[in-house]
Amino acid sequence: MKILIVEDEPKTRDYLRKGLSEQGWSVETATTGPEGLYLAQTGVFDAIVLDVMLPSLDGFGLLQQLRQDCATPVIMLTARDQVDDRVRGLRGGADDYLVKPFSFRELLARLDLMVRRHQSQPATSLQIGDLRIDFISRRVTRRARRLSLTAKEFALLEVLARRRSHIVSKTAIAELVWDINFETNTNVVEVAIKRLRAKLELPGEDKLLHTVRGMGYTLEPRDEAVPE
Repeated sequence: MKILIVEDEPKTRDYLRKGLSEQGWSVETATTGPEGLYLAQTGVFDAIVLDVMLPSLDGFGLLQQLRQDCATPVIMLTARDQVDDRVRGLRGGADDYLVKPFSFRELLARLDLMVRRHQSQPATSLQIGDLRIDFISRRVTRRARRLSLTAKEFALLEVLARRRSHIVSKTAIAELVWDINFETNTNVVEVAIKRLRAKLELPGEDKLLHTVRGMGYTLEPRDEAVPE
């Protein structure tokens, strides 16, 4: 599980980082609103712990911008305990709101519930590196470039994206994108992968769709690709 902590107060930030790391979380931290927004938009996190009083861009402003294209669950931490502040945070897109000082055990329980609730609902959009996929509008963009995909290409991309960083076999792809009786000894899967890759990766762009010989395919940002 990976978590982003956006907190400018050193003692609180270090306390959270140490405690969550000891519980098995992979932790990244940010100390300003703009830094936190950048990390949240470019990384993949299971949850975000967000302070309200941040330099340059406060937590409410960060959350407003984040919710334009990111559904990562957010719990807000703040010393501001007024009802209006809590309502503002929740209406602004926060999944939970915890007032300082807080119990670390309570924070863990709330994070666990928040993440489990989020994972039980299929994501309506995903960010993988600089690739953005909106499953509702079926819009796919890479940086400022919009990809024009056929229905089967989009279905193939969705199968790989929802299993990002995992190897998906040709048989699984055939069953999920076409149907369970699909004849897997043809080269239809390879052809579809080749066409999707050509649209995903223009010359000069980083590789996203990788072939793992004898096993299948994986969609993830990394420096090197496994050759076809």
